[in-house]
Amino acid sequence: MSTATGTPPSTPPARVLVVDDDPTVAEVVTGYLRRAGHEVGHAADGPAALDAAARYAPDLVVLDLMLPGIDGLEVCRRLRAEHPVPVIMLTARGDEDDRIAGLELGADDYVTKPFSPRELVLRVESVLRRSRAVTPEPAGRRPLTGAGIRLDPRTRRADRNGRELTLTLREFDLLAHFLSRPGRAHGREELMRDVWGWDFGDLSTVTVHVRRLRAKIEDDPAAPRIIQTVWGVGYRFDAGFEAGGQGGSR
Repeated sequence: MSTATGTPPSTPPARVLVVDDDPTVAEVVTGYLRRAGHEVGHAADGPAALDAAARYAPDLVVLDLMLPGIDGLEVCRRLRAEHPVPVIMLTARGDEDDRIAGLELGADDYVTKPFSPRELVLRVESVLRRSRAVTPEPAGRRPLTGAGIRLDPRTRRADRNGRELTLTLREFDLLAHFLSRPGRAHGREELMRDVWGWDFGDLSTVTVHVRRLRAKIEDDPAAPRIIQTVWGVGYRFDAGFEAGGQGGSR
């Protein structure tokens, strides 16, 4: 693991749970997060992670996918079912299927091993800022509407046709980005930069989140009418589409 140095941007202290069975990785990650000002707990296996999350009430979980007892994907699934806590996954470089599965389960971000601890801290800072109701510009703090959807950045709540949508942090920010720029074609690189704050990364992250968002707002996710694919470019949000209206939460 790299031992990059430097001080990340200041973010109000948070409770972070690090779940990794490699003692060296856990020691380095917890050390960097503590130096960034956060309170950090550690669990070395799946059952301990679930127990710690219930007792510790973390603001964010850094979760390795390869865990003894209960694997990281199952831990992520249970965390998302029980606690609306942001999750950053740690994955091996070649585990694309597991990475996509984790994103499908609602993980907010991932970092691929081997990684720079400073990069991980920056990712933690980014997710924490969004989880604390800081909305991406230029959406601002005004309510956004379109396609039967109403999204309030101040309360971080959204509904379609009166039914509340259950969205992860990234899904909410992605929807806010689309609603604030209706009718525009958005490239996946642009979405990664503006919504995730990354200048690099795996574009499948965007694809997975668009698919998850479609499942929650489209009448027929297999034939999307609201978030349309623009071949060779990316996606376009049709704010004027109004239909039967079963766009409830899942």
